[in-house]
Amino acid sequence: MSSSPIDVGQLIDRGRWGGYQRLLVGLTALAIIFDGIDNQLMGVAIPTMMREWSAARSDFAPVVSLGYVGMMIGGAVAGLAGDRFGRRVALLASMVLFGVTTMAMTAVDSIAALAALRFITGIGLGGAIPNAAALSAEYVPVRQRPFAVTLTILCIPVGATLAGLIAIPVLPVLGWRALFLFGGLAPVVVAVALRWALPESPRFLTRQPGRRDELARSLARMGHNVPAGAELVDGGSAGAVRASIGGLFVPEFRRDSSALWAAYFSCMLAVYLGFSWIPSMLTGAGFTSSVASTGITVFNLGGVVGALAAGVCITWWGTRRAMLTMAALAVASAGSMAFVHLSPTAAVLPILALLSTTGGLLNAVQTTMYALAAHVYPAAIRATGVGSAASFGRVGAVVSGYAGALALEHGGSMTFFIVMAAAMAVCGIALAIIQRHVAPR
Repeated sequence: MSSSPIDVGQLIDRGRWGGYQRLLVGLTALAIIFDGIDNQLMGVAIPTMMREWSAARSDFAPVVSLGYVGMMIGGAVAGLAGDRFGRRVALLASMVLFGVTTMAMTAVDSIAALAALRFITGIGLGGAIPNAAALSAEYVPVRQRPFAVTLTILCIPVGATLAGLIAIPVLPVLGWRALFLFGGLAPVVVAVALRWALPESPRFLTRQPGRRDELARSLARMGHNVPAGAELVDGGSAGAVRASIGGLFVPEFRRDSSALWAAYFSCMLAVYLGFSWIPSMLTGAGFTSSVASTGITVFNLGGVVGALAAGVCITWWGTRRAMLTMAALAVASAGSMAFVHLSPTAAVLPILALLSTTGGLLNAVQTTMYALAAHVYPAAIRATGVGSAASFGRVGAVVSGYAGALALEHGGSMTFFIVMAAAMAVCGIALAIIQRHVAPR
């Protein structure tokens, strides 16, 4: 008599979070560090490029926005690819794409060429994140899932912080081309290494009968030895809709998908206003390039601390209470920045402290939204759900490329931070509408 099928999803969800699984989450997070570095390089390089090419800040708005258009396309396409062909394949392909095109930027001499390459780079940057989130979610037990996903996604501000720190000594000596060379070469090398070090998602492999042995080996390394010949299934995906954008808006998911997309849009508008325009805002106010690089560094470093704290908060308090509180505090912090006078004669430390606080709160909300999205959708459509929500959020990032330039040109830093605060208020409202929040522990 044949034995009962083994539910791989339940096996992992009810198991322990062992050392091997922690390593896998760490390797996935490493991939996203390079995503964060390449994401931020353009923002820290623009002030230097403006001087070298005698260009205005507004001339770079298409470069910034086209990069986000690419991220929007990449998130949707790579999310679908991850659900259909494998999360690992889509993640590593995305890393190679944004690495190669970032290296190619070292040869450009015009804004048009830069914009075209940034668009292609954006496709890779946008494609890496949803697949990394899905991998982290599916390596670990359900009780650790929100923290594992948040830990992975917080590596975006970690990478962005590193980009700012690297820029401080490199830009004045070697220039922006050296930054892009490093930012492109490193992810390609790491992607090649991860080809052998990072396994495919076990829950994805249950839908690939020809890869049963690969699945069994991966489960064994996680501490789950399965009998030879046992049938391996994922009960959580039984009867799930096929991975598609339309599947996210069936009656079961329509309300949460709509609210999640709105939350991503407004939060990314606020976050990418900071990513893209804080360095040029500070240099435009008369600060040196070192202060500008420090400003974006503390903004992102605050994001790292905020995201770590948020991961703990959503584990204990659930996502509804924690995220709504963080969104409200982000509105207050950005609103406070609107009334800070930026000039070379102003005290720098209070400005940097407020930038760090604002960055911490904005990134805390953004990173935990990936954990929330991974919780909302079942495994069969998880990468598509996360990727599509993040892709729609990139529309907010695209808008930030123009909104930031317009706000700074016509209203200065006050208008800039008012726009940021208003975006986070909309985000908070959208998060309140979502029904499938992670419950408190």
